[in-house]
Amino acid sequence: MIHKTAIIDSKAKISNNVKIGPYSVIGSNVEIGEGTVVQSHVSIIGNTKIGLNNNIYPFASIGNDPQDLKFKGEETKLEIGDNNKIREYVTINPGTDGGGGLTRVGNNCLFMVSAHVAHDCLVGNNVILANNVPLGGHAHVDDNAIIGGNSAVQQFTRVGKFAMIGGMCGVVRDVIPYGIAHGNRSKLQGLNLIGLRRKNIPNKDIMILSNAYKEIFKNENLTDNLSTLSKEFRENDLVIEVVNFIEKDKKRPICTPFSK
Repeated sequence: MIHKTAIIDSKAKISNNVKIGPYSVIGSNVEIGEGTVVQSHVSIIGNTKIGLNNNIYPFASIGNDPQDLKFKGEETKLEIGDNNKIREYVTINPGTDGGGGLTRVGNNCLFMVSAHVAHDCLVGNNVILANNVPLGGHAHVDDNAIIGGNSAVQQFTRVGKFAMIGGMCGVVRDVIPYGIAHGNRSKLQGLNLIGLRRKNIPNKDIMILSNAYKEIFKNENLTDNLSTLSKEFRENDLVIEVVNFIEKDKKRPICTPFSK
């Protein structure tokens, strides 16, 4: 059902069973997949593709220009997957030429009131951004990460899979997969053991990861610590994920227990 007061460009591609509420505006280059609900007073413009069964709440702004002074109106894209909940006043911007031209959101995410996904961000599946969480440009948030209310993620920062960020935290360093970070500026506090157990990871593997964590972060010299990891640690899939994350080319330093 499309409300009579909605303004939908004739070139927009609206699939079957899409609901669009009062006073919403849909631009010419927008695609919306089946079963998606666009509630009242929503703006969706730009080269924006939205998948199946999403629910977009009032006053969300999707696909409007990036908040980047280098943006000059170039053609870039925003892609949003399936089964996401995008709550009131959420803003999601497309990419820029300087960042690859694409902002992408996966499936089954929850963006609470006033969350912001900036240009060129890559957000995985099952991600939760709590109220008032902004992701700066080029941030990467991997699957199943949770970022607590009023926390802010600096541009180019990475948040690994199953990481948890506490509330009111400035995330200025990359947070490892399965890590927990909080504080005025992000400081690594340990591992997300609850998340690991919910994923049904065997206790043996969790213990190996826990022991490897102690070795990797036994002091501030991560390079030396990684070079001396035992073969048992190096052969564990969870540890491999953490090591690869740390060793990957990056813009930000790694969040550690010693971060200030």
